[in-house]
Amino acid sequence: MHIAILVNPKAGKGKSLRIMEQLQQWLQIRNINYQSFTDQWPGSFEGFSDVWIVGGDGTLNYFINHYPQIKLPLAIFKGGTGNDFAWKLYGDADVQQQLEIVLSAAPQPVDAAQCNEYLFLNGVGIGFDGEVLKQMKAIRLIGGHLGYYLVVLKTILSFKESSFEITGNGFAKKGKLLLAMVNNSSRTGGGFHVSPKASVRDGFIDLITSEPLSILQRFFYLPKIEKGNHLELPFIQHRTGESFLIECDKELPAQLDGELICSQRFEFNILKQQFLFRYQPL
Repeated sequence: MHIAILVNPKAGKGKSLRIMEQLQQWLQIRNINYQSFTDQWPGSFEGFSDVWIVGGDGTLNYFINHYPQIKLPLAIFKGGTGNDFAWKLYGDADVQQQLEIVLSAAPQPVDAAQCNEYLFLNGVGIGFDGEVLKQMKAIRLIGGHLGYYLVVLKTILSFKESSFEITGNGFAKKGKLLLAMVNNSSRTGGGFHVSPKASVRDGFIDLITSEPLSILQRFFYLPKIEKGNHLELPFIQHRTGESFLIECDKELPAQLDGELICSQRFEFNILKQQFLFRYQPL
């Protein structure tokens, strides 16, 4: 093996750098060749057998959008604030446990998805989710699930629903919505199981929508959405498909794997088996 270790030094308030040092020490003990990259990543990975990314969902999103055609086996180590995709692949494994998994697991194909010109692995939330992400300072300062949760609570008080028109895979919906989310994986926001049935291996993306709710209803149902117990609620709709088109009555913010984008039209497509990751599927 000859491993390229790509690190976002700003991820996780220095956590990613500490993880990189641990990985370097363990690889040296095992006499495994590696080369680490922090501020400047390589233009190509010729001569490498694997690429390990150390950071959060935003770091991983940056990687897949800059190297969309990479076919080398990948791994993502939990060096960020949310780490939702790393959790999807490796559960609650710590760094050393994950290292053992990555060194022993065969590469497995993983779906990605595309929203307009951007690739993503977790999901895209339009409107409410985008408004939450605008409060980046609180999320970054506090970190992870708690930071996201606090901003969600604040946004619940002030958010006003917009109008959407959604089509795709024989499904059509028009009207005001509280939530409009398209997911490839099941978790976002450092622990919100917004699309609990989503799989990164099934060849489909999952659409989750919510009808408008009062402020009291929003607070009441938030814990159910956090835990993934909301799909059977009467105001929630869940659909799967290979493509969806979401058009809004005005330009809206959206979060895409923790990154903020804005548009009035969001076109989604599944990218089946787009990447290879070393992990052990359940």
